[in-house]
Amino acid sequence: VQLQASGGGLVQPGGSKRLSCAASLSILSLNYMAWSRRHPGKQRELVAVISNSGGTNYADSVKGRFTISRDAMKNTVYLEMNSLKPEDTAVYYCQARRGISDYWGQGTLVTVSS
Repeated sequence: VQLQASGGGLVQPGGSKRLSCAASLSILSLNYMAWSRRHPGKQRELVAVISNSGGTNYADSVKGRFTISRDAMKNTVYLEMNSLKPEDTAVYYCQARRGISDYWGQGTLVTVSS
């Protein structure tokens, strides 16, 4: 499974940004897809998950501000990020689980700064 993440960049506090993750196969064949992030000098944090049935789950730190969604026709998962804060600055990674294997895309940097 190959995952291609995109959409990172610089955004002002309070702004919005949407990340995309395109998979090389049908995302409905995956157990779940997720976004995680790594702040500088810290461990990776799971941010949002969407199961193959469409159920979603979020970290408390982003609940109510971030939304994970998918377009099965495009084999793409999105992370819509609103009300961004400087502490959301991180490298964001797309992740997929298929069977017992995990797959990761390259990270995309999101910087929240004025």
